[in-house]
Amino acid sequence: MAISDASHIRLSWPGKQEPSTTPEVRLQPAQPGDARCELIAGDNLATLRALAGERAGQVTLAYLDPPFFTGKTHVRVLRRREGRGKILRSTAPAFDDHWESLPAYLQALRDRVAATRELLAEHGSLVLHVDPKTSHYAKIVCDEVFGSRCFASEIIWRYRRWPSKTKNFQRVHDVLLRFVKNPRVEPRFHQLYEPLAASTVATWGTQRQRAVVGAAGTRTHSSRTAAESPGAPLGDVWEIGIIGPVARERTGYPTQKPEALLERLIATCSGPDDLVLDPYAGSGTSLIVGARLQRRVLGIDSSPEALQVIRQRLARAGITPLERHAVEAEHEAAPERRAQAS
Repeated sequence: MAISDASHIRLSWPGKQEPSTTPEVRLQPAQPGDARCELIAGDNLATLRALAGERAGQVTLAYLDPPFFTGKTHVRVLRRREGRGKILRSTAPAFDDHWESLPAYLQALRDRVAATRELLAEHGSLVLHVDPKTSHYAKIVCDEVFGSRCFASEIIWRYRRWPSKTKNFQRVHDVLLRFVKNPRVEPRFHQLYEPLAASTVATWGTQRQRAVVGAAGTRTHSSRTAAESPGAPLGDVWEIGIIGPVARERTGYPTQKPEALLERLIATCSGPDDLVLDPYAGSGTSLIVGARLQRRVLGIDSSPEALQVIRQRLARAGITPLERHAVEAEHEAAPERRAQAS
């Protein structure tokens, strides 16, 4: 049951279902691998629902980076060097981002947010990564599933990229919506800091400041202390560069996110040994970064290209994931049918 103080505010669309149905799946036994890094091949919605029996209440951070409703088939770009200075380029389909309609897209998003919520710990949080084209719809969808009191923050990821020809402002940001599972429970959160502003350093130096409060309860002035300041508490606008065309971390997988972005998010919203879930694992950035930060990680994807990229990245990091496959469940026959069969 979602905790809500605004249950009367809902997003409606033709054919909306609560929830929509998917084939029931079972998770095959795991192949040998590192138990701290799990990779499941299969439809993410059916897999999330199958995980409810074994992982409900265990996830500290769920990071969802779904397709952005682009209406395109996204491809992985493969490059290999042949001879001196000759680079051959080829492509392979990665995932299909065509949708029947915006309502169909929102239904898919809502179903996955709701299924993921069931896996969160009471101190856990979900971060949904979208773009400005759908972020306003996505926030209301999450308000429905979680309740508006569970909204924690909207993070703006600002980046620079090659400008496009448009009679409009250049789009240079994505939106990350963070919701907590239970607003009555203190969420997992580790404060990060960014460098002090040059004007602050010029006025106060790098020492921590202490506010002096007058009799009326208002701040009268600040005084400098001997302690070194850790910096300014991290705000909700993050300027992090996209991955360069020839950067070492680039895999060729479309929509790959920079490790610096996931490092900041995972370091803030989880701790060592916490479980980090990524139902749209894609290029595997969350798994790589989470493992590096000593988290347990679980990724889900159905794209063969994505699974191949993830395995390659983990192998380079010396990690053999514990792998499972989600397969359609075979229901036991009814007693009368078993009798007929015998």
